[in-house]
Amino acid sequence: MSWTADAEATPDSKFPLTTLYEAARMYYIEDANQVQIAESMQISRPTVSRLLAEARRVGLVKIDVINPIEQEGHLLADELAERLGLEKAYIADGDQSARMRTGLAPQVDAAFRDVDLSPGDILLVSSGRTVYEIIEGVLPKLPGVVVAPTVGGQAEPEPWYQTNEIARTMAEKTGAHPAFLFAQALPSEDMYSSINRDPSFQRIQRLWENATMALLGIGAPPSSRGSISRFIPADDDSLLRAVGDVCLNFFDNKGADVHFPGSSRMVNTRLETLKQIPHTVAAAVGTHKATSIAAGARAGYFRRLITDAKTARAVLESVQGS
Repeated sequence: MSWTADAEATPDSKFPLTTLYEAARMYYIEDANQVQIAESMQISRPTVSRLLAEARRVGLVKIDVINPIEQEGHLLADELAERLGLEKAYIADGDQSARMRTGLAPQVDAAFRDVDLSPGDILLVSSGRTVYEIIEGVLPKLPGVVVAPTVGGQAEPEPWYQTNEIARTMAEKTGAHPAFLFAQALPSEDMYSSINRDPSFQRIQRLWENATMALLGIGAPPSSRGSISRFIPADDDSLLRAVGDVCLNFFDNKGADVHFPGSSRMVNTRLETLKQIPHTVAAAVGTHKATSIAAGARAGYFRRLITDAKTARAVLESVQGS
């Protein structure tokens, strides 16, 4: 609560400013009740009520009502960002795992406002369920921005594996320009050699290297997933120590790369490239991703995080317990 007074002001009021100020000062600053104010100012009790209402109307009194849930969210976001070494965290209330499309929309909008992309900037988008749900929701307009996928094609039927379609949908909804990656995520050795000589793939690589922003999903530990790209050997000994991935770059609980048979020829934006992008925003929801989020953040694979309060608390608990 705060009050301001301007002796020069001439509001459309039949009461003098000094009278309004005196009544407001006694009520809001000195905690006098309306009966006491009436006696002190030698006016009626109903007149005191009108003075206080008029003082609020003309701006001598300003009252702030704080939403405790929103305030708690800000405090939680600040704590999460500090503990993980992030620039910022955007946290939705409660558990948004069943309604990410709408539940995370305000946080997504805030993240894009903060980055403030301009025409000609390059935005990378990864695959994954969370990113897919975000893309299908309400998005800001990004005229002139180039949208490119971070991972090659995957054979799974679920829409969140279709990287070109994710990029195309986002471009269509935001007014951006899509760039497509015509290569498998894990090609054969001969195909990989050929892809690296292909001009269209070289263009995608240049987009990766010159990106302004990346919107990234965070994968859960491979052993816990109900769905994973079939070319990923989830039961391979090397992946048993993986706690998550970003753009199919798997990492352990220290954030170090986890290699598996074939990972050297993966067609994806590598972790070292992601670290060079000025604005990396990860989106992840679910307590089963707590360790994945913490390890990825500590390793610097993303600088900002979109999540919900339930996941944020789980991440903090995992950090405290490590």
